[in-house]
Amino acid sequence: MTSTAADYVWFEERCPELAEAYCFTLVHRLPPSEVLRRLQGRDESPRTGAEQIVAAAFDLLDSDDARQLIAMTTIGDWTLLIEPNGYLGVTEEKALPASAGTSWISHFVNINGVDSFLWAEDTTNRLAFEPGFPDSRWGTTPDELLKAMNDIGFQFWEETSDTAENVSAPAAFALAEHLTDIRITPELLQETTFTCGSAKIR
Repeated sequence: MTSTAADYVWFEERCPELAEAYCFTLVHRLPPSEVLRRLQGRDESPRTGAEQIVAAAFDLLDSDDARQLIAMTTIGDWTLLIEPNGYLGVTEEKALPASAGTSWISHFVNINGVDSFLWAEDTTNRLAFEPGFPDSRWGTTPDELLKAMNDIGFQFWEETSDTAENVSAPAAFALAEHLTDIRITPELLQETTFTCGSAKIR
């Protein structure tokens, strides 16, 4: 059964610092080392839990050689990448080449509430949109997931009221799960020791 936005409302409460700004990416059948290579990254020290990866990310961003931390772990056939305050996973000029021969599902929110979702297959953008504005979609198959998006709880224009709670971020997590069968849990984020790398952002 498809998860819904309601299944991910815990994220902001349980991981508040990470929830302020993040990019989550799931890549099929590529080990962390290969994903990092495709993003032209370098190795960094492992970190355990969301608080440590957020702190490490800001240390790198504040350094003279500003870099984006990429925390990685393997879940089944997928590699999960987490970028606190990052966006490489949804940046098409980075993500599409990196998706060669694989599936790449990524979603992002920044501190200003700007958001993005990207589903790529083998260098092709299948679907991209802003979760807060799901009526506007692009890619080669922009409507393929429309039923799932409605079931998950994305708020389309004709269904949104002025008093509706914004569930775009939880809905993006649920849509990523729909595409990958990988559920992100509080325990995963708080207890995992992540393999870490970093990539230049400018």
